[in-house]
This record gives sequence, C-alpha cells and structure tokens, in this order.
Amino acid sequence: MKIKVVLEPSEEGGFTVYVPSLPGCISEGETEEEALANIREAIELYLEPVEDELLASDGTTIKEVAV
Repeated sequence: MKIKVVLEPSEEGGFTVYVPSLPGCISEGETEEEALANIREAIELYLEPVEDELLASDGTTIKEVAV
C-alpha cells in the first residue's frame, strides 16, 4: 500500500511529516530518512485494529479487505 505524506522542514530543525488522509497521523525526525521511518511506524500503528474494535455482537462477521 502506498500513502502520500507531506514532509516539511521544522522551524526547530529536522522535519515534520504528516498523512493528509489519516487525520492526526503525524511524526518528526532529525533527518528526512528518520522522519519517513517514523511516519511509517505511525501509519502502521494508526491502521492497526484495536482489540476493543474487534468485539462484535452475535451474527456479526469481521473480514479483512486489501486496499
């Protein structure tokens, strides 16, 4: 899966990076490479299901879909 991110120089030095399609998914790093590695981890955590969200009532089925 490919997701577009916005990488901006930070006023304090380093870089800030965020994902427009994932509200609140933001990270930073001292270098571009570090910022991109950090946002990859942030995206994975953002998209990871929380166990509480997987609790379903009787008759409900949980499925996975590829995007």
